[in-house]
Amino acid sequence: MDSAAETAGGYQPWSEVTPDAARRLLIAAVEAFAERGYHATTTRDIAGRAGMSPAALYIHYKTKEELLHRISRIGHDKALEILSTAADGPGSAAERLDAAVRSFVRWHAAHHTTARVVQYELDALAPEHRSDIVALRRQSDAAVRRILADGVEAGEFAVPDVPGTTLAVLSLCIDVARWFSVSGPRTPDEVGALYADLVLRMVGARPHEARPRT
Repeated sequence: MDSAAETAGGYQPWSEVTPDAARRLLIAAVEAFAERGYHATTTRDIAGRAGMSPAALYIHYKTKEELLHRISRIGHDKALEILSTAADGPGSAAERLDAAVRSFVRWHAAHHTTARVVQYELDALAPEHRSDIVALRRQSDAAVRRILADGVEAGEFAVPDVPGTTLAVLSLCIDVARWFSVSGPRTPDEVGALYADLVLRMVGARPHEARPRT
């Protein structure tokens, strides 16, 4: 699994997955997919990491792809929750953008192993499952776009291209999962603060206009 930082913010990874055997298999799949990639991972690899037989996996998941979809769905639901909470929260557009970026980056750093699988294995999903996840990604995109549009309307942001800037902001945040390491010089909270400052500067807001969120 990810480091102890996985529990940052009170989030207990995979607590929504029951029974325990299904959770163990899902955690093993996350580790294997992150380490080897989805296509190079076999159901035997996953079962072995979970300390179970390959046959036991099929009791809980019909296919390897079903496991990936479950992982992706939970991760994207969490991403949407983070961004929607910030978008719907109180304060100015700058304050809400600060909260969105801090929280989103912090999650991608604290849960970097999970986030790599969630964000970078989308093409391995079956068409119907991919459509399900794409719909969630569009909702996340809409939450950030709404904050940016509010900021432009209020005169807080200088953003000539809201859709393009939305894509840039989300891409910047998501990429944290690719490089973050617990042995690095910054904690998830510190990376979140750094990226919030960078994004506020990107959109032409003055960082002091946004109160730091914890």
